[in-house]
Amino acid sequence: MSRPTIYDVAAAAGVSKSLVSLVLRGSPRVSDASRHAVETAIRELGYRPSRAASALASDRTQAVGLLIDDYANPWFIDLARGLHEVLGPEGYRLSVVDVATASAAEDPVEGLLSSRVDGIVVAMDVPAALLGPGAPPLVIAGTRAQAAPDTDSVANDDRLGARLAVEHLLALGHRRIAHLPATGGASTARTESATAVLAAAGIDAVVGTPAPGATEPEGYRAALDVLRRHPDATAIFAANDTMAVGVLGAARELGWDVPGRLSVVGYDNSALAGARLIDLTTIDDRSTDVGREAGRLLASRMGGSTAAPAHRTLAPALVVRGTTAPPRA
Repeated sequence: MSRPTIYDVAAAAGVSKSLVSLVLRGSPRVSDASRHAVETAIRELGYRPSRAASALASDRTQAVGLLIDDYANPWFIDLARGLHEVLGPEGYRLSVVDVATASAAEDPVEGLLSSRVDGIVVAMDVPAALLGPGAPPLVIAGTRAQAAPDTDSVANDDRLGARLAVEHLLALGHRRIAHLPATGGASTARTESATAVLAAAGIDAVVGTPAPGATEPEGYRAALDVLRRHPDATAIFAANDTMAVGVLGAARELGWDVPGRLSVVGYDNSALAGARLIDLTTIDDRSTDVGREAGRLLASRMGGSTAAPAHRTLAPALVVRGTTAPPRA
């Protein structure tokens, strides 16, 4: 059986196609009797309006793009959840595009633009094509390497978060602390802050090689390298929770007890960190709140706001769990 069309609805309601269109757009220029007839026909026929046709008619797609660079990073899950909480009730659909999974022949940014999304949240370094004329409203989520003063942005305070992580380890009595960095603006800010706090305490930081993907295998390999070169290390602060899980795997392989022999701190407070088996001490970067605030800013821009660019910074918090303790005497 074929799907009902707008013509079927018009015939069942005894009205014109243009009047059905007016009802679908919520126009006040329709009598109560005609509106009731059309709505009854829609229910009885099971008619669903075409989003594509509606977009062509209104020049709006009711779609928002989320541009990321790694599906495997759980930070994006919480960010997307916050976006959906704000934009979903407004009728927007979220289309996630991961540039890391695109083939060499694809241009994921151009594909997103050609789909005519009403706005874009960028959770990676901003492609130049999105900063030029003709791009839809844009909000940057997270700390990025390049400044974009003319574009709305929302991030947690990565420098404060790193300071909280290192100060927690110092307060426990650790004096040989290693840091496993990643690449990108957020990790750079965390690394600079962590090393500065250690330097202020008179401690030379042990810093691993930056991990491009900030993945669990990279955390595992970086931790093995650092701990083999610095067996006197008593704590590791990793760039994110995913790398911190890799650190736990490396410690297990070396036979180092956590937290008795080695304390471990992550960053993001992902669902992974809160799992009972992992129980990771971490920094809550309020990623869901970042998503909510990015959604509010984008909704305002899509609604026509011409206010000065907003740059929001949310305060992170230390979440102490079972992977940190005073160093063994």
